[in-house]
Amino acid sequence: MGKCRFIYWVLLALLPSLVQAENRTSGKKIEVSANHRFLQWDDGSPFFYFGDTAWELFHKLTREEADMYLTDRAQKGFTVIQAVGLAELEGITIPNAYGHLPLQDNDPSRPLVREGENNDYWDHVDYIVNKANSLGLVIAFLPTWGSYWHDNGKVIFQETSAEKYGEFLGNRYKNNQIIWVLGGDKMPENEAQKSIIRALVKGLKKGDAGRHLCTYHPSGWNGSSTAFHQEEWLDFNMRQNGHEVEYRSYSKTLDDYRLQPVKPVMDAEPVYEDHPVAFNAKDKGHSIAADCRRAMYWDLFNGAFGHTYGHHSIWQMYNPSKDKGINTPLYPWKQAISQPGSRQIKHARELLASRPYFSRIPDSENILVETDIKTAMPGEGRYRFVATRDQEGTYLMVYAPVGRPFAVNMKILPAQKIKAWWFNPRTGKSRMIGVLKNERTKVFETPDPGEMIDWILVLDDAQFKYPIPENE
Repeated sequence: MGKCRFIYWVLLALLPSLVQAENRTSGKKIEVSANHRFLQWDDGSPFFYFGDTAWELFHKLTREEADMYLTDRAQKGFTVIQAVGLAELEGITIPNAYGHLPLQDNDPSRPLVREGENNDYWDHVDYIVNKANSLGLVIAFLPTWGSYWHDNGKVIFQETSAEKYGEFLGNRYKNNQIIWVLGGDKMPENEAQKSIIRALVKGLKKGDAGRHLCTYHPSGWNGSSTAFHQEEWLDFNMRQNGHEVEYRSYSKTLDDYRLQPVKPVMDAEPVYEDHPVAFNAKDKGHSIAADCRRAMYWDLFNGAFGHTYGHHSIWQMYNPSKDKGINTPLYPWKQAISQPGSRQIKHARELLASRPYFSRIPDSENILVETDIKTAMPGEGRYRFVATRDQEGTYLMVYAPVGRPFAVNMKILPAQKIKAWWFNPRTGKSRMIGVLKNERTKVFETPDPGEMIDWILVLDDAQFKYPIPENE
């Protein structure tokens, strides 16, 4: 019986991947769901945005290296790769791996394109985008890093050149699976800068006939909503909650979730694995996989429709034989792709895919029973508990970052019998608690009391017989 249940779980987890692969090859579109909270394919099936950050992918890697990286990410269950056309690390003045620059005379209105195959920078980008799509990966494509429209001394964009460059990209990749991401780690400081962004969007939409969604990647501890929430072109909000390990940064996802008009929200740059915490390695050291997991579940259970993982060596494609690295990376990127955090994002995807998807809402304030000492429950800092549930009351989940007793308001679920179990976010496996009689409140304690080890409590309405992964 246990083996059958495990097979069912595996098939359920794989189903979204199969659906997505079919949709990509058939040219279907990614769109915003009817309730404006999630993304979906235009046939109504969920689009699971679980991304990896590879800002320098187009600029630094050879095709063979890109093949290795993309294959690894596809095998680990990622669905989106975030990469930049005009890359941050001198991407317009230092050639790519084949000696090619992206622009003529650093003019965005004149992309450097030569006749023939494999002859220019954009041929290389074509190869990587097509390879990613063939592996079932969508490219979250930043046309440019923000410094080139924002920073004094580096600006190369004006409104006219921005629109022309956007049209070039939109037309070139109109048939690929792309999500356009404006911004590039900067927030506009005036109307002139906003006008450049709008011109770039206008060009993209002219080039691809509006086929692809658009969002905006902000600077650290910010969100796209601050500058552009009311604008129609912004299909969903993207946050950069920052390279922080404390809950206060990730609570901002819930703030954006509550904005009007309703738009989907996600964190596209949380703390990277092995990154100097809050850019202060001297005092706080480097982050670990546990920090990345906490950020992910804080975001997801606060209403995010998806999430992005990042590794400090991978975003910059750090190669110690060629460069010094930015902000003390710990490993070469080829070693960093095996770090544990990258293997754990698929467990979140599988868990959310196993339950009703479009009806999931954040509801910590009603699910968790606060104590007199609120810094203990629901907690603060690295020890904040958060909860989510199905709007119809068929399940709820509580993310417990540490081993501490906590009480749950069981009446959130109308069922009389509740199937209770623990989900291990490190392994994707389960530990059964049992079938419980519904009570007004019930106290639970994670399998590792007193330890800084995270677990997820899952309570299901027993009559729905939702699948549970194999026991540990």
